[in-house]
Amino acid sequence: MKAYVFPGQGAQFPGMGKNLYCDSNLAKDLFEKANDILGFRITDLMFDGTDENLKQTKVTQPAIFLHSVILSKTLGHNFKPDMVAGHSLGEFSALVANKTLSFEDGLYLVSERAKAMQKACEKTPSTMAAIIGAQDKTVIDICNSIDEIVIPANFNSPGQIVISGSIKGINIACEKLKTAGVKRALPLKVGGAFHSPLMKSAREDLAKAINTVNFNKPVCPIYQNVTARATIDTDEIKKNLIAQLTSPVLWTQTMKNMIADGLTTYIELGPGKVLQGLLRKLNKDIEIYSA
Repeated sequence: MKAYVFPGQGAQFPGMGKNLYCDSNLAKDLFEKANDILGFRITDLMFDGTDENLKQTKVTQPAIFLHSVILSKTLGHNFKPDMVAGHSLGEFSALVANKTLSFEDGLYLVSERAKAMQKACEKTPSTMAAIIGAQDKTVIDICNSIDEIVIPANFNSPGQIVISGSIKGINIACEKLKTAGVKRALPLKVGGAFHSPLMKSAREDLAKAINTVNFNKPVCPIYQNVTARATIDTDEIKKNLIAQLTSPVLWTQTMKNMIADGLTTYIELGPGKVLQGLLRKLNKDIEIYSA
């Protein structure tokens, strides 16, 4: 079975999507439509902007979404997924790919999500940290022992977890994890505590936007971050999209479930190759490609 997977925030790079725009009339039309929908020329920032331009959440999220979705649309009849999944933000790209959301509605929701998350970040200073070489239980237990908001936010692959929370909580957790013998505990240069309770206000704003949009029956299952399980139920998809902002990304379990369900070919659509690397750590027998 063939899975298409879509990356999340952090995969952006200056110049992303420029070749697509220049080489495909379909891509050019979709990028220009996106400029109109967003009310600013995001293509200028994607194609000719700096790293700093692209790090703004309100730019980063739509930029990655557009690169991923437009790339999938240029594949035409060759794009035939049996299953899809997306890491955090990438879940919205996956939902356009399997026709649950239209291009326009997907972009609208991603833009609203980015603005809501930016607002939540400005409201409460917070951060995240990457934990390398630790057992899941060790990270969970240490987070639970701290009298601050700090939780495991991304289970990316065995031995690679990202934690999220208050700045004080993250600093305490990193020190405790180092003392416990963890290989590396590195604070990340991000604007906030994504996938934690500190995104509660963003979740509420996103819920309002989601409830204004039409969700169609998917052409294939999506494996969602919150449950790591396949679904085609639109009510469940909506509920999980909303919960995702304050819940951990269960990516390791998502990949395991895809493999158990018959995954044979794994294709990453979008900037970067991060998701390919995560699967290689888990299973080297599956065919892995970048579109």
